[in-house]
Amino acid sequence: MHHNIDRLQAKAAAALLGGGERRIEQQHAKGKLTARERLGLLLDEGSFEEWDRFVEHRCSDFGMDGQKVPGDGVVTGYGTINGRLTFVFSQDFTVFGGALSEAHAEKVCKVMDQAMKVGAPVIGLNDSGGARIQEGVASLGGYAEIFQRNVLASGVVPQLSVIMGPCAGGAVYSPAMTDFIFMVEDSSYMFVTGPEVVKTVTHEVVTPEQLGGAGVHSRKSGVADLAIANDVEALLLTRRFFDYLPLNNREGPPRRPTDDPASRSAPALDNLVPADPAKPYDITEAVFAIADEGEFFELQPDYAKNIVIGFTRLQGATVGVVANQPMVLAGCLDIDSSKKGARFVRFCDAFNIPILTLVDVPGFMPGTAQEYGGIIKNGAKLLYAYAECTVPKVTLITRKAYGGAYDVMASKHLRGDLNFAWPSAEIAVMGAKGAVEIIFRKDKNDAQLIQARTDEYQEKFANPFIAASRGYIDDVIPPQESRLRICKSFAMLRDKRLENPWRKHGNIPL
Repeated sequence: MHHNIDRLQAKAAAALLGGGERRIEQQHAKGKLTARERLGLLLDEGSFEEWDRFVEHRCSDFGMDGQKVPGDGVVTGYGTINGRLTFVFSQDFTVFGGALSEAHAEKVCKVMDQAMKVGAPVIGLNDSGGARIQEGVASLGGYAEIFQRNVLASGVVPQLSVIMGPCAGGAVYSPAMTDFIFMVEDSSYMFVTGPEVVKTVTHEVVTPEQLGGAGVHSRKSGVADLAIANDVEALLLTRRFFDYLPLNNREGPPRRPTDDPASRSAPALDNLVPADPAKPYDITEAVFAIADEGEFFELQPDYAKNIVIGFTRLQGATVGVVANQPMVLAGCLDIDSSKKGARFVRFCDAFNIPILTLVDVPGFMPGTAQEYGGIIKNGAKLLYAYAECTVPKVTLITRKAYGGAYDVMASKHLRGDLNFAWPSAEIAVMGAKGAVEIIFRKDKNDAQLIQARTDEYQEKFANPFIAASRGYIDDVIPPQESRLRICKSFAMLRDKRLENPWRKHGNIPL
């Protein structure tokens, strides 16, 4: 018995040490925390329960039978964040560069399986050089086992990936199938093929950072939802973000107490929309004014900036926000913003999170680049997401709502539950000038007549009252009452029940 206790203590010490003091120092020298240090910051103090601490790889080729470290390069288990359960895995770069072996993959799969059984989110802290080459196809099989679980868990429990080091090759597809990806600036990168392969095949010379760094994926590709300065900030922000998420798809959105009354007026909103319809304004000011305590957790803030997405709270409950941003491209919908909005709407719908949509959209972005890039199918993704969505949907039109984009942005026709408009709203097929030039094209050379017709069209259609007269708008409200009316609407919709026709799954226009 004493002998086994001694063995236990020795193996436990070896597991805690990972790849050894020298490699831990190298990790710290790069400004990175170790796998266990990261879990210590992410989870509530003393809550972590580790699994498979003594698992070792089973490879005997290339001298690997003499290189075994308890835990095999990944720390797995469960714990709590602000008292709420989550399952975690944290790859240990100090052990074989965090490379994934068959045993390593089995550990990850075990926590994912258990997370689905009990209904709790999975958070992966990725820091790995990729597949363990010495194991060949066994390591590739391990990746595929993880991929399969990512798919099965999708829409069942939230999945969050925090990229805190390298993530390359086949390894990128697991984070890609999770719901959200956070990356650490200057120390994390993601790409399918590395700089050397790129140089060989395409003769492009790029650094890992230029090819797949946090800046690239948060601004250009849209792969990452946030780029965060360092490990500590990333983990603390992940804790904050976690509080917005339900634990699984059978729960309602989480709630927390608030002293911000639903009846609070927001007089600043009365002056938010400029008198000049061509002048931009920042839609996030409306979000902050409506939200509990002015709190808004924006996602993908540097990608497709013409649409804003993120989480806030109303009367203490999580609400997803989708808003056109007039400050960028006049708030037009394009390929990137449509995909960005659609994925977020589908996440909210999967996890019972109500959606608030703020609309100021002059239409879809014109041009050959958009048409050649597939704006038809990509724009339809956002349309599909809203039409399929069954959670409570409240829409507020602040200014322009033109053409098909009016339909797409959670209109009454796509089962919007409550649709409001400010008096400044303009709901029409298109802007007055463009409409008149089409309707009265035979008079296009008579500038005075065209101007008179434009003024007439503006007076008749550049307002919310025709849509309201048909019931497409439930009410035209003073801007300062927006918080009150929206809070009341979501309170009324709390027990909403709506189901789509039975099907195995739809066929979203991918």
